Amino acid sequence: MAQTLTNPLPLVVHLLYRLDFGGLETLVAECVNRMPADKYRHAIVCLTDYTAFSQKITRPGVEIHALHKPPGLGLGTHAKLWKLLRKLKPAILHTYNLAAIEYSFTAAMAGVPVRIHAEHGRDLSDPQGKNPKHNMLRRLLIPFIDCYVPVSRDLRQWLKDVIRVPEDKNLLINNGVDTAHFHPALGQASQEDAAARPFVVGTVGRVQDIKNHKGLVIAFQRLLELLPEYKDRLRLQIVGDGPLMAQLKEQVQTAGLSEHIWLAGARADIADLMRGFSVFVLPSFAEGTPVTLLEAMSSGLPVIASAVGGIPDVVSEQHTGILIQATDHEAIAASLADYYRQPEKAAAHGAAGRLLVEQRYSIAAMLLNYTRLYDALCQAKLNK
Repeated sequence: MAQTLTNPLPLVVHLLYRLDFGGLETLVAECVNRMPADKYRHAIVCLTDYTAFSQKITRPGVEIHALHKPPGLGLGTHAKLWKLLRKLKPAILHTYNLAAIEYSFTAAMAGVPVRIHAEHGRDLSDPQGKNPKHNMLRRLLIPFIDCYVPVSRDLRQWLKDVIRVPEDKNLLINNGVDTAHFHPALGQASQEDAAARPFVVGTVGRVQDIKNHKGLVIAFQRLLELLPEYKDRLRLQIVGDGPLMAQLKEQVQTAGLSEHIWLAGARADIADLMRGFSVFVLPSFAEGTPVTLLEAMSSGLPVIASAVGGIPDVVSEQHTGILIQATDHEAIAASLADYYRQPEKAAAHGAAGRLLVEQRYSIAAMLLNYTRLYDALCQAKLNK
């Protein structure tokens, strides 16, 4: 449904590289769908394109535009965006991650009053954020951005120390999840039923290098070696799709693990699948505060995750889960075996994680913080 030109509510344009299945995109969809309808209108602009994930946008009147940016600099994309912004006349441009940050300048030239940039994490090519060219670009754009929004303390500190973003432009907003949708499985199975069910190691995420699915398969293979007598009960489910899916399939087949590993691809029933997991594993090389990790904890799962980015802020060692190094396949396998042998420990960690998400990482708290930010900047810049 097209937006009405006479609608007086301020328009927020969310600028993404691509609207596809992923944690960042899920957050954008939640913000668009759930932000109070009497506050702001929304539109989404994709630098490249969008996929079937666009059907997650259920709020009426939200336009989705694709600029079809080619690889490389794509200078023509700036012109396309400038024309589109002049047509849409948004009050706010909200950009996400490195791929979109340079368009804050384009928005300023197009007369967009408020420019917000969110940092949700970094690519494997620069997991620590040390690339001098990228950081120079980020630094040069500081005057054109009204507020940076990191999603973890780690990212906020990096923006302060490395990019030199002023304190009054550097606002931490925690990611949030729907705790009503992502909830533990209802009821408690008997010990006999639990012992008969498979022990499912699960992960959810885009199949790309930074998520380290290859390492997870290696760790799971080692788990089978550690627990040979329970081999028939052990399963690995990898939910998600991406550019490395073909390589992942080949790895699984070559290792002879096709009977133990399910590559589910992109799915719309993530919450239901998570309730079938026994433990959630995220051995990423770099992260912000992963939405899928929060969803898993909200589902009452114990978690094993890399000690990178904002993950140590969420995963409390031996309380809500276990922190590992992404390349330490032996430690991942040993941690999985520990949870298998001690189901009461897994249950306790899962319950503690659920409580933490309810208290600090709810979708309601995240939406309130974004709404307050939009309100404050619009009041400051539109009422001059």
